Amino acid sequence: MSAAKVPRPSAHRSGWLSRWLLRLVLFLLAGILLYQVWFLLHIVYWRTHNPVSSAFMENRLAVLRQQNPDAGLRHQWVTYAQISDHLKRAVIASEDGRFLQHQGFDFDAIQTAWKKNLKQRKWAAGGSTISQQLAKNLFLSDKKTLWRKLQEAIITLMLEKLLSKQRILEIYLNVIEWGEGVFGAGAAAQHYFGIPAASLTTRQAAWLASMIPNPRYYDAHRNAPKLLGKTRIILARMPAAKVP
Repeated sequence: MSAAKVPRPSAHRSGWLSRWLLRLVLFLLAGILLYQVWFLLHIVYWRTHNPVSSAFMENRLAVLRQQNPDAGLRHQWVTYAQISDHLKRAVIASEDGRFLQHQGFDFDAIQTAWKKNLKQRKWAAGGSTISQQLAKNLFLSDKKTLWRKLQEAIITLMLEKLLSKQRILEIYLNVIEWGEGVFGAGAAAQHYFGIPAASLTTRQAAWLASMIPNPRYYDAHRNAPKLLGKTRIILARMPAAKVP
């Protein structure tokens, strides 16, 4: 009778390594899945409850407290009905003209932005929709990495599937930055005009919407030619803007 063959040590090590790598991949996939569930549960909760803060707000507060430990944010939640329709129309005209038509991504705007960036040889335009901006503001950092853009796209799809367009716009108008430590339409209306968000006029709304790309700079330069020029453009676009 021939002796039983004894497995070679190299074959044993190879099998162990394969099993270890498989377990590692499964562990990483499970972690990624749980991470997405964490986002999903937040969005489901926000169907009926208002976000108290956002990742971007917390980041800005941390920066402000490096300069002043007692610093705080000016932020007050206002309901959709308490926000001037002029501001809703102005923000859509400024940031996302096809807000009611797309499902989270405006591919025409993305293509236009890409061509503009290539022409100027720098990141001059992003083509992000209101839903994409909200995904980033609520959860993510400002780092322009492939992973962050992928995660932004996944969260955008969640927002579009789980929230109505009206709810997306309501949250967006309440969490975006509108100046140094100023967040949301309610705080912005008080900070710049001393009035509630519901009382904003057409011109005031267009002026606020024009600040969105660079709010801290325009908070300190309220008569900047570029700001006033964009305000006029938004005023011209507002009659065609549709709100949910």
